[in-house]
Amino acid sequence: MSLTLDDVTRIAKLAKLNISGPEADSTLEKLNGIFSLAEQLKAIDTTGVAPLSHPIAALLPELALRLREDVVTESNQRAAYQQPAPATQDGLYLVPQVIE
Repeated sequence: MSLTLDDVTRIAKLAKLNISGPEADSTLEKLNGIFSLAEQLKAIDTTGVAPLSHPIAALLPELALRLREDVVTESNQRAAYQQPAPATQDGLYLVPQVIE
């Protein structure tokens, strides 16, 4: 995929950016470079490659992020937290209206 100069000016207009001719040319070149890199990455065959939690894990496994199980470690203490509040209702804090 590659963009044209019309695409860049349309995107700039949608983003409400004032862009000059030379800036549009430079932006077009940079965006097409990014799309070129993405196409090169898409062309790589990654079948059989396990996903990594962090890229450094491929080089230094001992530095990989240590992930823990997603389990509840604390009990529900809503009643204790709401006890000192001036006003609560149905588990929610009631506050005075500040906008009329």
